[in-house]
Amino acid sequence: MSERRVRFEADMMPLLGAVHRLARRLAQGPADAADLLQDAMLRAYRGFDGFVPGTNRKAWLLKITYSVFVNRYRLSRREPELLPDEELERRFEQAVGMHGEPDALDRLDRGAWGTGAEVDTALRQLPEPFLSAVLLVDLEELTYEEAAAVLECPVGTSAPSGRGCFGRGSISSRRSRAMLGSEGT
Repeated sequence: MSERRVRFEADMMPLLGAVHRLARRLAQGPADAADLLQDAMLRAYRGFDGFVPGTNRKAWLLKITYSVFVNRYRLSRREPELLPDEELERRFEQAVGMHGEPDALDRLDRGAWGTGAEVDTALRQLPEPFLSAVLLVDLEELTYEEAAAVLECPVGTSAPSGRGCFGRGSISSRRSRAMLGSEGT
């Protein structure tokens, strides 16, 4: 076994749980989360020479995981969803015949983040950049600086390239904290 592999396993494998939790929160389901985890760990291994010893390993690994997720998301947005004929017919019949039935997305698992239903509902209402910031800071317990590094944005913002402010005093931040039941903290 190479020295590089031994160092990688010693430094990064203890953080596999944190990567898996983030992958589960970002991905659509367990299989997608497993794929995201595998791709992130492979990318981390390939780029392990770029890791600076003494820096935050968890933030480095979560940044890679988030980058893999964003790249996959962007790629999936460009490709049309392919469905079998039976599924297309089922969806058509459901759309035409059952207007009063709740949307299938509303029936999905409501405790994906391991939180109560009220908090989970509030989290689902947050736009993606804000959701990622909340997940990294509040659930993964990264500092604001580490979360900003993972999201590749300045501290005090939650969107890459500064597209949205999420500073402590902003209206969005106060509204989000109020939705999450932590106003005044």
